[in-house]
Amino acid sequence: MSDAIRAGTVHVGDEKIQAYQAVPLGAGPFPGVVVIHHLPGYDESTKEMVRRFAAGGYLAICPNLFWREAPGASPDDASAFVRGQGGIPDEQIIRDVRTAADALRGMTGEDGTPAHNGKVGVIGHCSGGRQALLVATALPLDAAVDCYGAFALEPPPASTGLKMTSIKDRLGDLSCPVLGLFGDDDKNPSPAEVDRLAGILAGHGKQFERHSYEGAGHGFFAPDRPGYRPQAAVDGWQRIFAFFDRHLGGKRLEV
Repeated sequence: MSDAIRAGTVHVGDEKIQAYQAVPLGAGPFPGVVVIHHLPGYDESTKEMVRRFAAGGYLAICPNLFWREAPGASPDDASAFVRGQGGIPDEQIIRDVRTAADALRGMTGEDGTPAHNGKVGVIGHCSGGRQALLVATALPLDAAVDCYGAFALEPPPASTGLKMTSIKDRLGDLSCPVLGLFGDDDKNPSPAEVDRLAGILAGHGKQFERHSYEGAGHGFFAPDRPGYRPQAAVDGWQRIFAFFDRHLGGKRLEV
């Protein structure tokens, strides 16, 4: 087996949504993962995550959730504009993730046979963690990973300008198991909020695996940010792949 991949920008669905896609070059079929970018945008660190999944044996795609509002803008400029508008509406996020997931399901190999094994997971960090939970309540998915998703249970302070609303009333509709990875030093979400989330999901009979890291705060997966915590990130990636392998039928490629 090989970790060789093909990656680049694609346009998917009837609206031709801009997305970054990476696929393994080995023999499929492969499971699929939709990566939801964080509020800082459709940036290089998120694209690196997409490539990492492909190198690990997954069809992976990240839709640019800001493409309508700021076409052609840099990630920083697009993020600033979207923040100024209060964020992206939840129903629009759901539609775009559905389009990305459908694109994975429809992929074929060079010989025309299906490249996808029928299983799709979703993962997001920061605001993307909240959105991973959100879309898992609205779409038929097979696994979801919430990496320190902020403002899932309570809306953000008015001072942020963001118009996110609570999704706690949707959580009974979760379609799949959830893995949650959090930092003990995080404030959004705080450990107390993670406890509340776990209690709500347990009350609905949902499968929720959670792990929190001592000495880690928000953004501990991001190597280009001050909050990066290598030990937590390495362990987190191992847990993510184990979780997706288990629920999506992944078979790790040699790296």
